[in-house]
Amino acid sequence: MADTGLFQLGIGLETGAQAEDKSRSQVAVCEIDVSEAVEPRPELRVVAGRDVMDETRDDHFIRRGGKVFAGTHLIIEVMGGTGLDDEARIAQAFRDCVSECGATLLHIHTHKFSPQGVSGVAVLSESHISVHTWPEIGYGAFDVFMCGDAQPWRAVDVLARAFETDDIRVKELLRGEGLVEQAL
Repeated sequence: MADTGLFQLGIGLETGAQAEDKSRSQVAVCEIDVSEAVEPRPELRVVAGRDVMDETRDDHFIRRGGKVFAGTHLIIEVMGGTGLDDEARIAQAFRDCVSECGATLLHIHTHKFSPQGVSGVAVLSESHISVHTWPEIGYGAFDVFMCGDAQPWRAVDVLARAFETDDIRVKELLRGEGLVEQAL
């Protein structure tokens, strides 16, 4: 493959991200005989010898209101926004969201289309923020997905200020909800 093809795939780009830490030990999965289970049993909530509702687990899943999920994914639609064709403004909005939400920024990449529009992503330790804009109609489609202790709902006000609009529409998904229980 030509070097330009590798560049387009992102191979060889310096992103500031660190190599995956492979020094952690592998976790053994507990075997539980569920052949006689008719009703839910407390021991079925145990994965790898630990209760999945245990707040001290280091898997970064969120435990809230009796639910266990990977993270909160907000689908945010900016309506009637200004500045949605400005890469620098979008990158600054990403930085402001990261700061306000208590997340950790790893990398930002944006791309300006011709004649208009911007796509971009902020890669976070806690997941990502992404966008695709249609500035000719004042529309920006943002995704804010965060796990751990980050607070993604704080991004809504940041985006409203950044793009000077009061018309923000949000849908929330709890990513991985029920996953741990189904895996048992």
